[in-house]
Order: sequence, then structure tokens, then C-alpha cells
Amino acid sequence: MKIAQIAPLIERVPPKTYGGTERVIHALTEELVRRGHEVTLFATGDSLTSAKLESVYPRGLREAHFKDMYGLNLPTLLHLGKAYEMQDKFDIIHDHLTPITLPIANIAKTSVVMTVHGPFSSENRKLFQAMQRPSLVTISAAQAYHVPGINHAGVVHNGLPMEHYPFRSQPGEYLLYVGRISIEKGVHYCIEVAQRLDIPLVIAAKLEKTDRPYFSEYIEPYLSDRIRWIGEVDEEERNTLMSKALCFLHPVIWREPFGLTLIEAMACGCPVVAFNRGSIPEIVLNGETGYIVDDVETMLEAVENIREIRRAKCRAHALENFSVDGMTDGYESIYKKILASS
Repeated sequence: MKIAQIAPLIERVPPKTYGGTERVIHALTEELVRRGHEVTLFATGDSLTSAKLESVYPRGLREAHFKDMYGLNLPTLLHLGKAYEMQDKFDIIHDHLTPITLPIANIAKTSVVMTVHGPFSSENRKLFQAMQRPSLVTISAAQAYHVPGINHAGVVHNGLPMEHYPFRSQPGEYLLYVGRISIEKGVHYCIEVAQRLDIPLVIAAKLEKTDRPYFSEYIEPYLSDRIRWIGEVDEEERNTLMSKALCFLHPVIWREPFGLTLIEAMACGCPVVAFNRGSIPEIVLNGETGYIVDDVETMLEAVENIREIRRAKCRAHALENFSVDGMTDGYESIYKKILASS
């Protein structure tokens, strides 16, 4: 098949540090090329890929300190215009920028698959229900729960090439949070758990301008030699931290569409303790690869019992259920089904 993959311009593909969507796109693109498909990747000019690269901007918008990097800025408009202008060259377009690209995808002549990487909201739900030509793929079953009237082509869990991730059978003595510092990620709960159990905490996370008020009030005052914020880290450092951590904390307070850091932690043998929100039960096996809890009190109890979790089981679960092969199989099946019916 001739396939277009349209990535966001926010980060390079793959990203240098933070950027779960871009890592998933990179893994999918490389596997599709390996399987013999003719793939064109629309992404930043510094992206690394085996596919044909088409670009209108040299680097990630966040690295370039673009003010409105998430909206319909000029580089993104040029990016989308170029991709859809070339639509006749492809059998299928796989668009990863929804919902901002829904209007153009809805009138495209070529079949469009759109992965919904973010949450459905009361506002964007109306767009998905009104513009139904593109085929939507969700990254968890929970993500599409209570969203009727959309053109839902199926669920494909994210997958990554994690076979090379380091594994340690014996844990270290610190708790770990990796991701983004924001209120919906519940980083302040990580701090509360660490303080009450008197266990060191490492916070390896990015901080954006919009989240600085939250950081200043709920995070910064509690940083110390035992509660450390080390900023963003690259893949190698992140994996080392995960492999050595006692456990990975994920106290999200929103309906998480998919927790990519959870599968990465488990691939390193690190058990996960997460709040029961959104997709978490689809990722973590409660009592086997970590614990799914309801609040801080049950999170405290889970951390105290974390050594009962077998770290080898965590790794096996991640590699068996969230592989690049499995993800690519899912997307190939959807591509073929859509083309057969068009």
C-alpha cells in the first residue's frame, strides 16, 4: 500500500525527549516500511525515518519556541496543505492531528484514517459526530466510551519497540514519575505518597508555561534532596530510571486515553501504581504488573506491597501486549478493511 503518515510538528519524529505520539508514529512508520509498504512521512525536517520524508518546517515547534504550537499556526497549515495536496499519490492517509484536521479530512478524496491520540471532550465530540467520513481509531476502548455517533473503525493499543529496554530483577529504593507536570497528571499526589512513606521520589518531567502556576504552588515548595525534579530526560536515561525504580506512580485525575509511560515502565520491569481512570485497566494487570487504586490512601498501601509484584511478569506483559508488531497488525487490518469497502 501507498500510505501517508501525517505527524504533528510539535516534536521531531522520533522525539528527542518528551513526545509519546511522535514515538508511536515513528515505530508504526518504520514497521510499515519494513513490511514493504511505500510510506511517506509528513513531519519536521530533522525527523529520522526510513520512509520518504516530506517537510515544511526544519525542527519541532516546541524546540523553536513557537508560541501557538498546538493550534492552527502557519507551519501546521502549510504542513497539512502539502499533505492533503498530495493525496492522489496515496491509497490511504493516516492522520495523527485530529481534531484540528477533521474539516479537511472530511472532504478528502482519498480514504483517511485518524488516530485520536487525545481525549474526547464535550466540545470536540460535536466535530467527530458531524464529520464522519474519516475513519477514527481510538488507542483504548475506554477512550471511546460514551461517545456515540462517531465513525469508529476500531481500537489499536499503542506499541513500541521495547525489546532492547534494560531490565532489572531487583528494584532500587526510589519512586518514579515520568511525563508532564500538570494538575491532571496528579504529580502532587506522587509527592504526598513519597513524603508519607518517607521514600525518595524522582520526577523526570517537562514543564510548560501553562502549568507553571500549578508547579509553583503544588510542586516547587516541596522539592528537596529526597523529592527531586530533574526535568526532561532522553530515552536512555528514562529507561535507566525506570529499570532501577521501586515502582512507577501514575495518579492521573482525568480519563487517560493511554498511558505510554506505563508500558515502558513495565518493559523495564518496573511495576505501576495508578489511579483507576480511563484506559488504566486495559494496560495494568491489577495485582500482577502493579496495582490499580482509587485514591492516595490505597496508593500508599499498594506501594508498601509493591515487592510482591514480579518484575519479570511486568516485562513479559508489556512486550507481549504492546508490541510494534501488534500495533501494526491492527492498523494494517483497518487499512485493508477501509480500502475494501471504498
